[in-house]
Amino acid sequence: MCLILIALNAHPDYPLVVAANRDEYFARPTRPAGFWPEAPQLLAGQDLSAGGSWLGVTRQGRFAALTNVRDGRRPELTDAISRGHLVTGFLRGQATPGDYLAQLQGERYNGFNLLCGDGGQLLYHSNRQPGITSLPAGVHGVSNGTLNTPWPKLVSGKQALADYLAHQHTLHADDLLAILNHRQPAPEALLPDTGVDPHWERLLSSRFIEAPAYGYGTRCSTLLLQHLDGRIEFIEWDWDDQGRLSGRRDYCFTPQQTGTA
Repeated sequence: MCLILIALNAHPDYPLVVAANRDEYFARPTRPAGFWPEAPQLLAGQDLSAGGSWLGVTRQGRFAALTNVRDGRRPELTDAISRGHLVTGFLRGQATPGDYLAQLQGERYNGFNLLCGDGGQLLYHSNRQPGITSLPAGVHGVSNGTLNTPWPKLVSGKQALADYLAHQHTLHADDLLAILNHRQPAPEALLPDTGVDPHWERLLSSRFIEAPAYGYGTRCSTLLLQHLDGRIEFIEWDWDDQGRLSGRRDYCFTPQQTGTA
């Protein structure tokens, strides 16, 4: 997942809004979002290469989402644990967000940003900076820097989401998808310097990634809406390797008060 926009207590009728794009190589096998046969409380897509996920929610209202940190100047660990297990580890457990994040051994993973929430709080942690952050009310975002790093895609995406929330009483999935489906790369002068090739940096600078020559791009867009009455809507759109819409799934449920994730 390479772009996550979050609105926390920023709309009177939707305590939590999450709009996210997952960017990945199209050759990497993936199971679309659904309730997992092996973990029926868990709603998420699954990376079939390593078994983890990038974003998910449970029937109890636990939520987690992940992005990688891009740093072309720092060698990757060859024996690292797959970062997708950070998401499923929280969702399939019962620890509070704070307890879960506090016990993580970040040095065992390549760079990550992780969001964990349980309906009462939403916390952020990265193994590329110290501490655990409790997100205040407002609009936030994370891409492949750390939380709210002012990359063009994040600045414009947060502003677009904030503007939409300020003018809409009822939120519509297709309107939020349009915010994620912005395909214009950033001007060269505004590109971040993450240590990768400048051409690659520019391809990665739009909210929706199109890099068919590399077999890479935005593979799915996900929307999570928590309503004031507690109901959770979860919508996922799939994209093919030419950037064309290829599928959609819709789920809606009210979190349970008891049970395990």
